[in-house]
Amino acid sequence: MAHSTSHHRHDASDGIVRPRPVKPGNPAVLRAQGEDGGMKANSGPSKLEMPASGLSSGRSTPLPPDAPPSALSISSARKQIRAQQKHRLFPSIDYAARVSHFDPKSDYRDFRGFFVLFWIGLAIMVLTTMLRNIKDTGFPFRVGVWALLGERVWQLALTDGAMVLSTSLSLPLHNIFRNSKGWLKWERGGMAVQSIYQAFWLVLWVNWPFMLGWTWTAQVFFTLHTITFLMKMHSYAFYNGHLSTTEHRLSALDNPESASTAAAVRYPRSSTHLNELDLSKEKKAHQDEEEALSELREDLALELTSPLGQVTYPQNLTWSNYTDYILVPTLCYELEYPRTERTQYLELFWKTLAVFGCIFLLTITSEEFIVPVLHDASIRLNSISSTSETLLIMSETISLLLFPFMVTFLLVFLVIFEYVLGAFAEITCFADRHFYSDWWNSCDWLEFSREWNIPVHHFLRRHVYGASRPYLSRNMSTLVTFLLSALGHELVLGCITKKLRGYGFLAQMLQLPIVALQRTRWVKGKRLFN
Repeated sequence: MAHSTSHHRHDASDGIVRPRPVKPGNPAVLRAQGEDGGMKANSGPSKLEMPASGLSSGRSTPLPPDAPPSALSISSARKQIRAQQKHRLFPSIDYAARVSHFDPKSDYRDFRGFFVLFWIGLAIMVLTTMLRNIKDTGFPFRVGVWALLGERVWQLALTDGAMVLSTSLSLPLHNIFRNSKGWLKWERGGMAVQSIYQAFWLVLWVNWPFMLGWTWTAQVFFTLHTITFLMKMHSYAFYNGHLSTTEHRLSALDNPESASTAAAVRYPRSSTHLNELDLSKEKKAHQDEEEALSELREDLALELTSPLGQVTYPQNLTWSNYTDYILVPTLCYELEYPRTERTQYLELFWKTLAVFGCIFLLTITSEEFIVPVLHDASIRLNSISSTSETLLIMSETISLLLFPFMVTFLLVFLVIFEYVLGAFAEITCFADRHFYSDWWNSCDWLEFSREWNIPVHHFLRRHVYGASRPYLSRNMSTLVTFLLSALGHELVLGCITKKLRGYGFLAQMLQLPIVALQRTRWVKGKRLFN
């Protein structure tokens, strides 16, 4: 025990003791072990354990002269502790060079209690709101936002199902591209046909809620779901299109005289780092023709095989595989995914319950702390004409909305990335649950964009940045990636306001100069406000 305690207190190179999540042992025993002349470090903790003797006269029985060393050590330790207690009126406190739990130098990282405290705070908010509403209106809840959520819900469900079902046309289209010997081959006209279909598909389903006159809540949900399945459909079609081209090249090498011997094209994996996409292809010299063909065949065969080695293209071209891909919580298609052994139904139950709980809290937050503030600001702005008063009302409104918006953001993050995606991962036994990283520790906007939404980050890196790198520079590929992301944000904001003003697009693109500023030597590496 003394050895482990001493190691805990002196293992840091700077001599600072970090807090640990376990409580120390008996301080009196630790002091006795650490003092000179006391018990040795290698005496072992088990030798301190003595059976209770029941009633005692207060004095220890003298040890015989031929007592073993272990008994002598225990007797010496007990005498030292009694002597210390006898000469000290108050128990002593051990002081050492230690840091607090929240200190940046601390190794303590377990703050789950604050996660629980967050939910306790929300429960208190709901209880307080219910009591205030009962006092004011006689009912525990307001029903304005609830009415928006419940309007045409069956129409939304049927339309959403039709939208998801329409993505399945990618499978028969791909079979046509794969079996074609003419201009419909993927590398010729198949890619263009698939792109045109995706463009018409997006225009149809984005305009559908406007044609039916849905509420903004239904429009936002449906638009986000449409963008999600557009990315899934694009990944499925383009990755399988790449594999069909690879399969044709491998088959053509059976007659190497007329086949292309260009290097195999590696499709970026979802886990491929950005720097790996920028590496130029190495040209291998001093190889004879047979070695080059053998290596090319091996590279092409590896590209057609899943990372886990269980599925090879075109074995994946089945309806069951496509249905499974639609359900798994990822935006990047792979031939095979890591799986858990079975579905944990109790975990699935709690995650499903948490989804409805978060939606309930989101509704309460909007109903009580967002809608009334916006309504009051609208009335006040319509009754004044002074610019100074207008700016004052807008500043006050924004300040009142900052905290509710922060709570809304945290709840939306939890319901999507922890509970909805976690529930679908449990249903499909999808083993990779890394849907987000510690974005709350991000030091710049680029790091935050990578870590708070990992599925979208993987898609943009694989199918936008990685696809554009062979034709554009690194900076231009980054610009194209941000441009596409900004258009998506503007589309969602347009569904809320029913207008395309460019605010979302501008706010998203402003991240580029902010990122450039954060990478200067005056700001880079600084942990200001984080």
